[in-house]
Amino acid sequence: MYFYPFDPTFVLLIPALLLAIWAQIKVKSAYVQYSEVMTRSGLTGAEVARLILRNAGIGEFGEKGSCPIEPIGGELTDHYDPRTRVLRLSEPVYYGRSVAAVGIAAHEAGHAIQHAQSYAPLMLRNVMYPVSSFGSFLAWPLFFIGLIFSSPLLLKAGIILFSLAVLFTVVTLPVEFNASNRALHALATGGFLDSEEIRATRKVLSAAALTYVAAAAMAILQLLRMFLLARSRD
Repeated sequence: MYFYPFDPTFVLLIPALLLAIWAQIKVKSAYVQYSEVMTRSGLTGAEVARLILRNAGIGEFGEKGSCPIEPIGGELTDHYDPRTRVLRLSEPVYYGRSVAAVGIAAHEAGHAIQHAQSYAPLMLRNVMYPVSSFGSFLAWPLFFIGLIFSSPLLLKAGIILFSLAVLFTVVTLPVEFNASNRALHALATGGFLDSEEIRATRKVLSAAALTYVAAAAMAILQLLRMFLLARSRD
């Protein structure tokens, strides 16, 4: 019988933990390196995002399906909010003229375009988000109580709820990869970056994508761990 959290199944998480650490190092390293490389166009991240959206037929103010672009504090806090249809860029990206800033801004613009075009994985993720958030919040407390009191019902409830959170991380992968592909295509075809700058941008976006792969791997291995812990109570 295993005792959470000090049990042999914890070793399952070590590969995902190492991958997550490596991913964070890579994304930070790529961001720092290419934040020092200025683009030849001299455009800021916000300007590039605005132009990419405009080329995709998405305005910024007033029009139906418009997408305002706002600066926010912090570093690497960039995101597209599908609830309000607002693209928020961290100040170093919003005002920055580096390869990293432009690449990240283009990636977030890619999410806005996905939304405007009803890209299926994004729409599914938007629907799943409230349920998966609720599931990830309650899953481990229910599962932990189930372990303590040897309750099969609570163990199953915890596993089912956490499975929803795992599914969310898996659905997130095509959403992120597609947004990066859209960004690189828009940057190249729009003439915002030359071929050398595109290669550098691909490195930044690939490093960022690795963090989502690590998150999915961690979630899947956690789910496997839950199954093993539940079986140990049989």
